[in-house]
Amino acid sequence: MLNSFYLDPYAVTGAGWESLLVLAVVAYFCGCFNGAVIVSKYILRDDVRNHGSGNAGLTNFYRTFGGPLTAVVILTDVLKAVVAVRFGSWYLGYFCGRWGYAANLYISGMWSLFGKYWAGLFCLLGHMFPCMFHFKGGKGILSGGTIAIMIDWRIALVVWGGFLILTVLTRYVSLGSLWAGASFPFVTWYCYPDPVIVALGFACGGLVVWQHRANIKRLLSGTENKFSFHRKS
Repeated sequence: MLNSFYLDPYAVTGAGWESLLVLAVVAYFCGCFNGAVIVSKYILRDDVRNHGSGNAGLTNFYRTFGGPLTAVVILTDVLKAVVAVRFGSWYLGYFCGRWGYAANLYISGMWSLFGKYWAGLFCLLGHMFPCMFHFKGGKGILSGGTIAIMIDWRIALVVWGGFLILTVLTRYVSLGSLWAGASFPFVTWYCYPDPVIVALGFACGGLVVWQHRANIKRLLSGTENKFSFHRKS
């Protein structure tokens, strides 16, 4: 199990905590590159957070501006998650060699997996609370969905499958998003029943659900907006 190596005295008191801190900082700043804010504020000169729900996410951007620049928002939020997770996997895999674990493929693989979850968590934090944009970001669905794909196709299948089915059937993007956030830790538990990995899974999924707390209230009151391919004028 990963936790038995995560608490290894040499790894923690030696290079361990420093490497985790470096990875957290890099992943966080990757997450800070919020596509909706960058495109709306610096290209369209009209901050998306001043419109609609006030959220710096793909759905609010599309509803407000639409157009081909939506693809730039998607690309930005996907790429930053890919970079963060790939770096996390490589970075902790690299330190496995320094800690003497590289010869054991299982231990090395678990550290690499831990790196993906650790980087994914801080990438989400950067996306949701970007320091360069007054800590007001998005809700993490596109980036979180990309992180799920980068971690394991089985997790991505459950997360994205439920998201798409619920969104198509109800036209509530928020309902599909809540499924994605809520299901992520449980499918993580099924695929990787390690306490540390599961804890990180619950942290990631919990962040997504927490960011949708206003949507939950609107869903319960029947005032939530349904998604439409025709943006509002």
